Amino acid sequence: MLAEGIGKATGKIILMGEHSVVYGEPAIAFPFSGTQVIATVKESSVPSLCSTYHEGALADAPQGLTNIQQLTAKLQQHLHTPNFHLMIQSTIPSERGMGSSAAVAVAVTRAFFDWQEEKLSQTTLLKYVNFSESIAHGNPSGIDAAATSGCNPIYFERGKEFLPFPLNIDAYLLVADTGIKGQTRAAVRSVAKLFEKEPDQTSLDIHQLGLLAKTAKEAIIRNQPEKLGLAMTQAQHYLQQLTVSNDTLDSCIKLALAEGALGAKLTGGGRGGCFLALCDTKLKAEAIAKKLKAHGAKDIWLQGLGVYQHV
Repeated sequence: MLAEGIGKATGKIILMGEHSVVYGEPAIAFPFSGTQVIATVKESSVPSLCSTYHEGALADAPQGLTNIQQLTAKLQQHLHTPNFHLMIQSTIPSERGMGSSAAVAVAVTRAFFDWQEEKLSQTTLLKYVNFSESIAHGNPSGIDAAATSGCNPIYFERGKEFLPFPLNIDAYLLVADTGIKGQTRAAVRSVAKLFEKEPDQTSLDIHQLGLLAKTAKEAIIRNQPEKLGLAMTQAQHYLQQLTVSNDTLDSCIKLALAEGALGAKLTGGGRGGCFLALCDTKLKAEAIAKKLKAHGAKDIWLQGLGVYQHV
């Protein structure tokens, strides 16, 4: 057993396929290293936690941390660890569709296995993370767990196995938070109502989003940033048609495109939350970030997507 175990995880974003994935179309999720979680664990007299949401005995943690209480209890039992002190540091904003709860579970699980010097397979990791996510969210798709624990984009369709594919595109991804909490449930209900009122047009919009997800996958594999950017902007048009964007997202996306982004769109449930802009250079991404900050964007993160940009 080490004196201290350390585990890390990244955030995640939905690159393409929001809402349409609910209706059987493909989507792409992306590990996003611009945000991350670091968990450290060491021996203590009683199970305790130091985090943004609670500091002290884990037994006294608020109800929102029930998943962490149960996950750590399971890990302690299965790995036969002594009592522990767990520290969680995260730069992933909560309730922004960036996989915060899954990333925490990934980092915590990795920290416990590291502490005990035990090997951790991806299958075992996902078993623990999905256990935690089922407590936090009821019936998780598993995509957050897969994306926050991996390093490749994931192409997925409802009812099918996740398909990781190579990250091979020389561009920068800018992720910006509008500062407005997303309204995923309201947006999902709105799309469902559109299906009742305008079934033909809504079905067409959903199908187009699925086709654009396929186009985006090919563009990433073939290193075609302009093609990916165009697909993103076209997807935003259909998301607007589905009423899941809002004025704040629209104005920020319009600004990013006017300043030279290759493409831009919302990410996640919509009606607030975050949006994406694809840029051909880091310099361009930083310039657009500065403009967006002045326009009111709350937090902005950048990630280089090309092989050489990770060095």
